[in-house]
Amino acid sequence: MIGSSAIFYAEVPAFYAEIERLRDPLLRERPVIVGGDPRKRGRVQSASPEAISVGVEVGMEMRRALACCPRARTARTDMAHYREVSNRLRSCFQDGSRAMEPLGLDAAYLESPEALEAVDYARSLRERVRERLGLPLRVGVSALKFLARLAAEEAGPEGILAIAAGEEAGFLHPLPVSKLPGVGPRTLSRLRDLGVGQVGDLLGIDPGQLEATLGNHGLRILELARGEDHGRVDARPLRQSLSREIGFPEPEIDRGTMDEALGVLARELCERLEREGWVGHRVGIRLSFDGGGRTSRTRSLGRPLSGRSELVALTSALLGKTQAGTRAVRRLGLVVSQLEARAEADGQLDLFGPAGEGGSS
Repeated sequence: MIGSSAIFYAEVPAFYAEIERLRDPLLRERPVIVGGDPRKRGRVQSASPEAISVGVEVGMEMRRALACCPRARTARTDMAHYREVSNRLRSCFQDGSRAMEPLGLDAAYLESPEALEAVDYARSLRERVRERLGLPLRVGVSALKFLARLAAEEAGPEGILAIAAGEEAGFLHPLPVSKLPGVGPRTLSRLRDLGVGQVGDLLGIDPGQLEATLGNHGLRILELARGEDHGRVDARPLRQSLSREIGFPEPEIDRGTMDEALGVLARELCERLEREGWVGHRVGIRLSFDGGGRTSRTRSLGRPLSGRSELVALTSALLGKTQAGTRAVRRLGLVVSQLEARAEADGQLDLFGPAGEGGSS
């Protein structure tokens, strides 16, 4: 029994790929890779389990992904449609739940009505999403928030896995330590140097040694390994984007000056992302030209932004795709969107980990 304190993590795995399979019956019997144009160095945004199993990864160049999985059919990313389906998915989540904390387009933390048993609620949720949207749903259940997400990941494409009180250690300790939130590639390398491979191995490491190696980040990881997590479902509206803007005293045509301004805006945005606990998956710029007229350029990453250096590089490249440098600019803005809670970003990149691990120097 989990009781009324149960937290649910519900997710449509391979969200974009599953939506494309619904749109085109020809995709249902083949691996599916969703992303940009392979001829223009487009990158993978989503891939079906069959493609993932042979080495396709989100963020990989489409050409390389097709080399890994030649049988795959491809689909171009259609964010407008995915957002529309996401809104319908959230409606499914909201029906019958006490609280919902959305994560990205494809997932949410939920609390169920107290009258329902946890597994019964999870089944009803899965059936509702299948009936209304035709999409698979996996659900993890636990009294611990982070453990509910790990349970969903272990449940399979359309499974339900509930971790009852007293079963936390038995489930958690055999898992690879890379499964813990906040354990990205660099943290994982340092933990391996300490002889840590599974979550349970952390319990044999002196806390002082973990702190010396990883700072407070190491102690937080140890708390998770012990099953200590006081997070609850946060039903506040999900912030969609953060932005900063600068106006030039005089119309500016020099690209170097504009790049310097981008650096300032990127630093301010990254500091705010860290302060408020977000990571972003999409970046953009906005320009207002002297004499009137506006333009914008955006780029989706398919993964969390790694830090200020990457933000500056990406937005500078976007600036190069505008008339900046040949046409005077009055105002310049920078936007980071498709935000996700920092603690729930799967440790893909340790942007906010211990000193020396981030890319925001």
